[in-house]
Amino acid sequence: MVSVETSLKEAMTSIEGSVGAALVDYTSGMALGTLGGGKDLDLSVAAAGNTDVVRAKLRAMEMLGIEEGIEDVLITLDTQYHLIRLIKGRGGNGLFLYIVLDKSRANLAMARHQLKRIEAGLEL
Repeated sequence: MVSVETSLKEAMTSIEGSVGAALVDYTSGMALGTLGGGKDLDLSVAAAGNTDVVRAKLRAMEMLGIEEGIEDVLITLDTQYHLIRLIKGRGGNGLFLYIVLDKSRANLAMARHQLKRIEAGLEL
């Protein structure tokens, strides 16, 4: 088991094309940890905004009667991928890992695989 800080460092170093990463509480919209980002990517603002995305999808699933869990949510921009992975188990309810990738350098399939692996080792 690894800490939030270590998990975010691993995401930034092991996932090709990483620009920023965060662990977010979608019940409050607060980032519990961030790494990377910059003047063009405020991870605290992104955390709050993506909280709305997760909440909206959960509401839509409830209204549709879908009883499955969300594995991840992908938002594809012109130059970036924004990947949201909901944390399952071990006190992770209400949390998600968020990573922004440079689309020209990232391998989306590998990024999803690595984020799943990082989630499995995260200690909350």
